[in-house]
Amino acid sequence: MLNKINNRMNLAEHGTVGVGHYPVMPNKPANCSRPIGPKDALECSSNQLNTAVIMACFLSMIAARPVHAAFNIPTGVTDIPPAAVPSPLCINGQCVTAFTAPLLMFEEFGLQAMPTSPPSNTSRLPGPLDCQSLPNGQDLDNFIKEPLHPFPTEAANELLPNAWEAKIEECAGSFPRTVLEGRPPGVWFAHQRWTGVNDRKYIYPKVYFQSAQTGARKNLGLRDLYQRHGYSKGEFGSGGLYHSSGTAKNIEVKLHPMLPVQRPDTVWTFDGTFPPKLLMARYGESILFRHYNALPIDDTANHGFGSKEISTHEHNGHNPAESDGYTASWFYPGEFYDYNWPMILAGHDSINALASVPAAGMPDGNGGIIKIPGDWRETMSTHWFHDHKLDFTAQNVYKGNAAMMNYYSAVDRGREATNAIEARGDAKKPGYGCHYANPGKNVNLCLPSGTALDWGNRDYDVNLIIADKAWDQDGQLFFNIFNTDGFLGDRVTVNWQWKPYLDVRARRYRFRLLNGSVSRYFKIALVNAQGQRVPFHMIANDGNLMEHTVPFPNAESADLPSQGIAERYDIVVDFKNFKDGDKLYFVNLLEHDNGRGPKQAIPFEDVVSGVYQADGINGDPGVGKFLEFRVHSCVQKGRPVSCPDYSMNPADYVEGGLQMIPLPTFTADELQNAIHRKFEFGRSNGTDTQPWTIKTDGGQGLNMDPHRLSAAPTGGAAEIWHIVNGGSGWSHPVHVHFEEGQILKRGGKAPPIWEKWARKDVYRIGPLTDATDSVEMAIRFREFAGTYMEHCHNTQHEDKAMLMRWDIQDQLNPIVLPTPVSGWEGVSYESSNVLPTYKDGCDSPLADCQLIP
Repeated sequence: MLNKINNRMNLAEHGTVGVGHYPVMPNKPANCSRPIGPKDALECSSNQLNTAVIMACFLSMIAARPVHAAFNIPTGVTDIPPAAVPSPLCINGQCVTAFTAPLLMFEEFGLQAMPTSPPSNTSRLPGPLDCQSLPNGQDLDNFIKEPLHPFPTEAANELLPNAWEAKIEECAGSFPRTVLEGRPPGVWFAHQRWTGVNDRKYIYPKVYFQSAQTGARKNLGLRDLYQRHGYSKGEFGSGGLYHSSGTAKNIEVKLHPMLPVQRPDTVWTFDGTFPPKLLMARYGESILFRHYNALPIDDTANHGFGSKEISTHEHNGHNPAESDGYTASWFYPGEFYDYNWPMILAGHDSINALASVPAAGMPDGNGGIIKIPGDWRETMSTHWFHDHKLDFTAQNVYKGNAAMMNYYSAVDRGREATNAIEARGDAKKPGYGCHYANPGKNVNLCLPSGTALDWGNRDYDVNLIIADKAWDQDGQLFFNIFNTDGFLGDRVTVNWQWKPYLDVRARRYRFRLLNGSVSRYFKIALVNAQGQRVPFHMIANDGNLMEHTVPFPNAESADLPSQGIAERYDIVVDFKNFKDGDKLYFVNLLEHDNGRGPKQAIPFEDVVSGVYQADGINGDPGVGKFLEFRVHSCVQKGRPVSCPDYSMNPADYVEGGLQMIPLPTFTADELQNAIHRKFEFGRSNGTDTQPWTIKTDGGQGLNMDPHRLSAAPTGGAAEIWHIVNGGSGWSHPVHVHFEEGQILKRGGKAPPIWEKWARKDVYRIGPLTDATDSVEMAIRFREFAGTYMEHCHNTQHEDKAMLMRWDIQDQLNPIVLPTPVSGWEGVSYESSNVLPTYKDGCDSPLADCQLIP
């Protein structure tokens, strides 16, 4: 009775019923004389109180705080004793209002040329003063600015001790040894294709960047000099919309300028700073990312959530397994992990081997194209990377371990034409010619971006990470670690700011929308100040530009489809018909009432008119407007003029028109002979603490075990994977690492238009109107071998424990790889085991797949 009290208690039993069906006690009982919170709930329910007094205490406690009724948002607000309260908008006399904070534009990591020889300096990662603290911020910045050292190695660097070895011995215990690099040692996790001279089979890194995961702190301007725009060009230059003060220095980690500064134990980000970080990467320019762990040694120095051990997954890079961020391959404070991201096109070994196709290329920095091997139809664009530590992904990502990554290529150069003549093409600078002006010759799609830089302009190409958050009464980030269904916050943020605004020019923009939530789905509409829909086009789904753009509204949906966790939608919006001072809004239409999954899409008219009350009592507080656009005209000599815009018109690329990137094809013979596998996501055979399971090929529902190999696809061969929902009203955004698939059928039928022309790495299954309980997709794996994963990207489901391992086996040496086991003393290996269907899938005589048509 003490653990669960019905939220809708009978009026006759308990007196007056309060707002939202919660009972209200007119007076607090004598033995519980004050409202209580999570920390002193046990005091109220001590053995000295009888049951009636305990009941009265809990009811008093509920009545004394703001209430959310049937909507358990933030997750835990309806729990007894309470684990959460609605996130306050007034703290210490400071109140925040919607659309008063400017959007934080992403800060670029910046890339530097890989050194040709080991540098001479021997400094170490600055250490903390005690077990709970973090390195000094200025010392950390000074260290990150030093040249890369020690020199990266093919196998993990185990020769040097942990940079914080003495402090670790004091705080964590004595170990026979410690290691500097947390990557598993030896051949199994050595960098693939590391050595070799002038041989395209080998992909030694050409550039690098480094960052430290650490607690929230003021930005000291570490990366000012690494910004490609230099705060001097385009809209980032003086007089531009995004120039600001020409530096990120002194930006504090706040969820709104009027909210409190986040504490170092509450938010953990790359560098420990805001703005959120962005990696600008070119195909053909392989990258080494040295990720330092500068988190507290003490497990408890985390504000109640988050793990000090981390593993970084680049979602969904065509990367070797040792650099994919395997969930059991984590590293510790004082260590680093070298991730090698080769930036090659899939099909590198088998398609366009002589690098003769102009569309398969990278910008050369001066208007030209450097051709590279591989299939240009596999070109990717919008990625992100985030923590993937076993059992703690949700907490660590929510806490700040997430960054975005833009891929640039010959077709997605991030540069539009400066005028119509340049758009037609110039032999001296062929990379600037626009595809729409001469489809037979030019390959650059000229997506909205800008013209100041050779590649990677962000003037009109904006990254947006959309995520729901919650904070406590002190304004510090809050997370409920006890929930296994899914965590929902009651405040929607964009780039870590609550309901910000963005200044835009009256021209076309590209927006890269990432759902960076833990469990919340979104369904996004664009409206003007009068509440009318504004049309736009989708150009990319997940990391991939589509074959054809999709206009919204369309016959299948008026607004964007539901967007699951980790899905990316790139859209183009044209503001040219709006005048100076006009305002537009992104609006979320998708309602949750708990973390099981979205409940329903609320009618557009009800949301924009205010009929739907998104107050947490009568409706989901995550529904409604969450980003404001403020339109500015272009100005010349003090007078408004039409904004120059030679970017592509997405209406030219709809079905029946021009193609952006044609879909790679699977032949009829490949599909006819493909191995089939079935993965069912549900709760079969789950436990109270780990309720989420995956059935493979009709077998038993299993929780995650990093030792267990569930599937081993053969490199290069096509397979058909059937991803199935176990039922009971749950929704799961299923992510397959490493490679994209093409959806053949959704619910046994042809996929909707926004999936028809797309390649995907997240596959939504569930009861939504624009989803189904099954997806059938074709996929193939090439170039690399090793251990990868598949899981639900509702990260609370993933952590509890809807996650499984699959391996790409070396065709010449198809062995079952051992399992890494991480510790302070380094990483060892243990034997792995296999499911009986791991090789043949549904074709195995032991399978019971019951395939969906």
